[in-house]
Formats: sequence, C-alpha cells, structure tokens
Amino acid sequence: MKYFKTSFALFILFLSLGYQASAQQDTTILKNILDKSKMIAEQYPAEKVYLHFDKPYYSVADTLFFKAYLTFDQNLPSALSKIVYVDVLNSQDSLVKSLKLPVNNSVAFGSLELDMTNFKQGNYYVRAYTQWMYNSSSDYYFHKTIPIGEAIDKKVITHFNYKSSQSDKGQTIDAQIQYKNLDKIAMAGKPVSWSVTSNYEVIGRGRGVTDQNGVLKISIPAKKNQVITKANLVTDLKINDTDNASNTFVMKPKTGANDIQFFPEGGELIEGVPTQMAFKAVNPNGLGIDATGIVTDESGNQLATFNSTHLGMGSFYLNTEKGRTYKAAITFKDGTKKVVELPKSSTSGITLQAVNTSPDVVNFKIVANDAYFQANQGKGLYIVAQNGGRVYYAAQSKLQTQVTAAKIPAEKFPSGIIQLTLFSSTGDPISERMIFILHQNAMKLSMKSDLPSYKVRQKVKMTISAKDSTQNLAGDFSLSVVDQQKVPVDENTETTIVSSLLLTSDLQGFVERPNYYFIKTDAKKRAELDILMLTQGYRRFSYKDILANRFPQTTYLPEQGINVSGILRDRTGMPVKKGALRLTGPGRSVSAETLTTNSGIFNFKNLVFEDGLELLLNAKYSANGSNLMIMLDEQAFPEVSGNPDVATEVMNIDSTLSTYLDNSKKQYSNLRTLKEVQITGATVKKPSHSDHPALSGLSSVPDHQIDGERFKDCNDLLTCLKTMALGLTFDIDKFYVNRDYQQGNRTPVQIFINGAPVDAINLSSVMPGEVESVEIFLRDQLGITFKNYNANGILVINTKKAPKSNMSLSDLKKMLPENNTLKFIPRGYTKVREFYAPKYTTQTSSYTGNDLRTTIYWNPKIQTTEAGDTVVEFYNADGKGTYRAVIEGLDKNGNPGRFIYRYTVK
Repeated sequence: MKYFKTSFALFILFLSLGYQASAQQDTTILKNILDKSKMIAEQYPAEKVYLHFDKPYYSVADTLFFKAYLTFDQNLPSALSKIVYVDVLNSQDSLVKSLKLPVNNSVAFGSLELDMTNFKQGNYYVRAYTQWMYNSSSDYYFHKTIPIGEAIDKKVITHFNYKSSQSDKGQTIDAQIQYKNLDKIAMAGKPVSWSVTSNYEVIGRGRGVTDQNGVLKISIPAKKNQVITKANLVTDLKINDTDNASNTFVMKPKTGANDIQFFPEGGELIEGVPTQMAFKAVNPNGLGIDATGIVTDESGNQLATFNSTHLGMGSFYLNTEKGRTYKAAITFKDGTKKVVELPKSSTSGITLQAVNTSPDVVNFKIVANDAYFQANQGKGLYIVAQNGGRVYYAAQSKLQTQVTAAKIPAEKFPSGIIQLTLFSSTGDPISERMIFILHQNAMKLSMKSDLPSYKVRQKVKMTISAKDSTQNLAGDFSLSVVDQQKVPVDENTETTIVSSLLLTSDLQGFVERPNYYFIKTDAKKRAELDILMLTQGYRRFSYKDILANRFPQTTYLPEQGINVSGILRDRTGMPVKKGALRLTGPGRSVSAETLTTNSGIFNFKNLVFEDGLELLLNAKYSANGSNLMIMLDEQAFPEVSGNPDVATEVMNIDSTLSTYLDNSKKQYSNLRTLKEVQITGATVKKPSHSDHPALSGLSSVPDHQIDGERFKDCNDLLTCLKTMALGLTFDIDKFYVNRDYQQGNRTPVQIFINGAPVDAINLSSVMPGEVESVEIFLRDQLGITFKNYNANGILVINTKKAPKSNMSLSDLKKMLPENNTLKFIPRGYTKVREFYAPKYTTQTSSYTGNDLRTTIYWNPKIQTTEAGDTVVEFYNADGKGTYRAVIEGLDKNGNPGRFIYRYTVK
C-alpha cells in the first residue's frame, strides 16, 4: 500500500460543525501549518536504520551477521545516504568495534567476528546511524542490546543478583553470587576475594567462603553522601591450589521507589469534560509494574477505580469539576503504596479525543467545556494529522457546538504513528493525540518448505512469497534459520523491522516488549497499543517549534560515498587556490585528481576502498609544489553514551544463555587461548611515563592503561581517544576528568607525548600504529605534576622505541616525508565476511565432524519480484527438533514485513 510518490499527500476535509463551510473562508492559518509541515518533510527528512541479525545473542568466537535497512519518508528506500555506521559498545560504555558499510539500494550487509581478544562475556549494545542522523539526537539511532556469552575458557558458571536499599545512613548494596563448576555442581567451601569499583575508585573489598550451595553473600555498606549508580564487582574464586577464576559483574543499582505517571488524553484535564486518563507504573529499573488504584476528591469521595492491563499501563475516565482537586491512591504489585496528586484541571479548554480500536476507521471528537465555548464560539478550528511531516488529513471550520464527532477511514493513513493536532483560531497547537495505524494486508509475507519434516543434513527448499491483496510484490528481504533448541527466544521482547520502523523509532523513551503488539494483533492488543500511544511522547518534531520558525539545524550533510577533504596551504599558512592534488593507493587501487578552490579547499568524492589502506596525497604538481602543506579535515564521530535500553540487558548470561553456551562449548572445543608462559632472561623495558623526569611524581601504576594494540584499527588518535579514554570527557578541545567535569570543575587534563606537554590537537599528528601505550592518571597523590601544569588529570602517550641504527643523515632525510606529500590511513569500508554453510550432496557425506551450527542459514540478499515467488535452498545441521526461519524486509512501497516459519528435523 503506497500513499504517495512525489506529490505532497494531503486530504483537506471540511467538517460540518453546525454550519456549512464557506468556500471563501480564510485558509491562511491552515496553509501556514501545512507549509511548515511540508518543509519538515522535504527539507529535513528523517532517516531510519534497522538491523536484522541472524541471532538474538552470541558467544565469544562466533561471527555476527546482519543486514542494514536504510529508509526515510514512509519507510521508502532512502535516497540520501550511501554509508551506514555500526558501532559495538560494551557495558563500560567503551567503543569496541566500529564498522563503516556501503549502502546500495538502501541496504548494507555486515559481519563482525567476536574474537577472543576484544570480546568477553557481557552485555553489548549496537547502534547504527548515518552521518545525516548526526543532526539529530542519538536517541534516533538504531539501538539493540546483544548479550555475548563465554564458552571457551570458562572455569565456573555463576548466577548473580543484587538489591540496593536506601536509609538515613545512605545506600547499601547486598549482592549474592552462586558458583558452579562446568558440570553445574555447586562449588562449596571455596575462598573468594572481591572488590567493588565505582567512578574509578575502589569503594569496597573483602574476602569470604562459599556456603554449601556455592553461594557467596556480599554487603557493600553505605557511605555518607555516596550514591552508586554504576559499579563493577570483581571476584576471584580459588578453585584449587594452582587455579583461580576471576569474574566481573556489572551493577547498575537504581535508587528510589516505584513510580506512576498520569497522562490526560489530549494533553490536559478540562473541567466538565469526561477525559480518558492513561497511566504508566514503573519500578526503579524502568520496567512496567502492575498497579491498582482509587481516585478520590478532596472530600474523600471515591470517583473511579483503575488497574493496569499491560506492563503497568492502563486508563480510566475522569470528569473533573470546578474548584475540586483529585488524588490517586496506588497499590503496586509488590505491595508498596503511593498517593499521587492528579494534574490540575483547566477552567477553560478544548480537547481532541480519539477511539482507535477499529482497524478500518479512526473515530475522533472535539470537545469544549462551557467556558471555552462561550469565549470562542464561532472562531476557527484546525485539525491536522501527520507522520514525519507528511500531512494525510487536514480540516478547518468554526466552533459551533461543544461536541463534534467525525470519522476518518484508516486507509487514508500509512501504517505507523499518526499525530493528530488541534489548532486554535490563531494557529496555536492546543491539543494532541497519537494513534497507531496497522494495515495487516499491506504486504503479506510468507514462507513454506517443500516438506513438513526433514532428516539431519537434508536439503531444504523454501518458497518465499510477498503479496498484497491482489498481486505479487517486489521487495528486499533477509532470511535467518536457526536451530530453536539451541537458540530459544522470547518473541515478545524481540526487536523486529515492524516494531522498529513503525513504532519505537518515532517514540520518546524506552518501549518494553515492542514486538508483543505485533504478534497475532487482535482487539485487545490494539487497545493496549492505543494506551501506549497515550503514555509515550511523539519525538519527531514539535509544532510549537516549527510554527515559530525553529527548524532543525543541519550541520552535517548526507554522505554519498567516502570523501577525503582538507585544505592546501603554503608555508606562510595562506590557502593555495587552483592547487593540483593527486590521491593514490597501493597498486593504483585508488587514483584520483582534483584542484583546490579559491579558498584552498579540496575534496575527493565518492571513493571506494577497504579500511586499513594507506593512501598518498601528493601536491608536488602544483606551482611552488615543494613548499606546500596538506591539512586533512577531521572526521566527525558521535559521542559515546550509555545503553539507552539498559533495561533489556541480561544480568545472568550463564543461566539465561545456558542452552546456547553448552552447544558453543562443544562447537569450539578445539579452541583454547594460550596460557601465559614466563620466560626467564633479560626483560625489555617498555616505554612509560616513568622514563620522563617531569612525570616521575606520578604513581607507578596508572588508573587506566590502553595497550597500543587497541589502536590497530584507528585512523586518528585524537578521535579514538575521545571514546577509549576511560574516566575522561572531551569537550571542545580539551580532556577533563569525567567525575569532576560533571561537578562543574573545568580544569583540563594535561597531555604528554613521550614526556613533552602538548595540546589535544597534537594527538592527531601521532600515527596510531606507533603508539606503545596510553596511560591515564585521574589522581596525583603527591600533587606535584598537577600543580606544575595547572592540571586535573594526566594523559600520557608513549610511542614505540625506534631500533638503533647506523643510518646516515642522508638516508634519514630520504625517509622523512616531503613537504608536499601526506601518507595517511583514512577510514574505509569494513570487509564483510560471507556466511558459510556446508553442502551435503548425500546424507552419507564424507564430512564426518559434528555439525553443531546454531545459525543454519543466513541470506541477506533475497529479492522478490512481481513475476512470482522466490525459492532458496540450504542444508540442515545435525541438530534435531524444531528449526525457526525468520524473514524480514521491505517491499518497494515501504511496507515492512516479518514472517516466522517452523519445521521439524528428525
């Protein structure tokens, strides 16, 4: 179902509010609203990225496969950006990997090897975005939590839980850990030492012994004025006389009690107008908690009762009266109670109300109370319904009656969130209501196998069909088939292309179990989805802003390819106009030429090369070419922040992913990380801060240290350190100690390169491959270094020592870079690994190993056409039971679709 192509979709309807609308009625105000909406849609289109992964979770040593879908207006293929970025961050909010992928036909393919060097057990979150999306908040990026377990070098299996409590003395955290061996037998009587670190400081440590059930209990006592919001608990369990097991547990305690918020339909309570009052009750972790309540007035008269129907959400009706106040007494599921004052009523007002329980029609009404009607009778009213700035319904008329009802066919709208806004006679937005439209027949996506059941390693022939109500549809899809016994999943909590593109990408805040609303959607789920619309905010734009000409700022333009840009200057610093530059790569893998502008600016556009390629930029063909400087532009990179969906993190990966990890243990039984081997003999001292007298007053052990190996994929040292320097914050052109910066301290960190004090900008001149280590000091126990450099924090860059050489001065000069050339390693496209699955030509194949694959088949390049169905073939593994096939994607009209098919392997 497609609602527009290039024209501005608009349906102007005139409501009969007790009179016949005149054709000559002034439409200036409505035209202004529509023009501003159109400007948002056409000049500031919002791109969306969705990633379809082959699995919901992984193990270290797995390869993660995904497909990126890039859309904009009505989820049509985006014509804006040709590059998508995918970042993987760990629970410490540090960037682990960043991928840069080319977009072709609005899709991109990616893979990531979860190597044993960079990944360990924990919760990771993936974010995906384009450079055009830099102009908006990172809330608009695609986000997904992905738990990764450890099965190769695991020594013990743990189960961890904790609770945080608040008293007059402060916050106390009580934790409990159960240890089991790899045979899942409790490890009783084992000595354990532990320490807790928060804000880079040790706030508690101790020792204990596990009880008969392998349980260790830890209590972190309260400290005055200390509130722990994030901490790491590190334990070392002594397995035997020669072997220990170290485990790290991330704690993100939430202080406070259960909470509840009330949301009047239309935005406010109005005296004399019966109003639907939605509510949402949440626990301190931000998850919904069931609640019941009673509404009373100031005299104690009971006016309404309510109870939540889904994830702490529900609604009731309330008719407020003049001069009365109201409160709600709430009882949460855990037995705690709370009394909340309800929002105050407006003495004069008008509201927009909707009933959206039918899939075919949207019923709405405009209701004004007596005071508003008397003051505004005969004045104009305007109603606009839009999605992403595209207006699908608009009406204007005059206020002639207090209540007016109307219907809009649902077919007028696309699937997704529609924002209904009521405007006053002066064009001010006075009431808003969000509704959700879901067209079940827009695209029917389905799959079917040639047999209902199969044998292990037998070929499967799968037929894929994409249709609307009458014909086949062209579309782009991705298919994942997994062994469901090894990869169990809760479908309600899944992030899907439907829930992401139609729902969560347009809502403010965290949405719990988003896919729940799209699994066998019925009247009950439509009603629950409507309550969600009342309790979440629409975040794309505000009419108050755009009508006041406060439009989004566009600092960054969409990328059409890899660009290498900068400025060419002479030795006096003056820009060189019409300067000739040549860009080349090894073996002429890259070759391009350009001339600078009158301002000395150059830009090599739409380059194609893999990441890690060293390029040469040469200006020697310009006039006075031997005396020129080439300066590259710094590449933008979004700030690293915490996981916005932290509530979806898995606390106990060992137990939650036990089935999967048990299989991974067998699958990777031949992999073992090398144990440390100590070799006696001369020790080669590595460069460190202690080599320099100016830094000798610092501790021998830095607070954080980054090994130079971490920078192997880095193109610019300063850019990388912005995300990798633990405990530090970068603002404008300086680093600051994070905890002090948050408290208002603006004393910067002093940076040293091999003992020499420098500014942050100098870091870009250091080749990342030449870095031996980076040392970070958040404290100076003697205070000497901080005082000498008026600093708060020290960041030390140690470069690798050059080997001694008998090289002559002339030989050395030959190695120095020429003034008119520049070698650099820009960020190129990430190489993508192809998914491999064995082909068994016969059931008695010569392949004798166990086929323990969890992802049986991954195909991100499935396309359907109007001509007919599409067929794919693949082979089963050795696992028996139910296999789960999931296909997702978009048709040519921007309709997202998802279908799950299961078959049996015996």
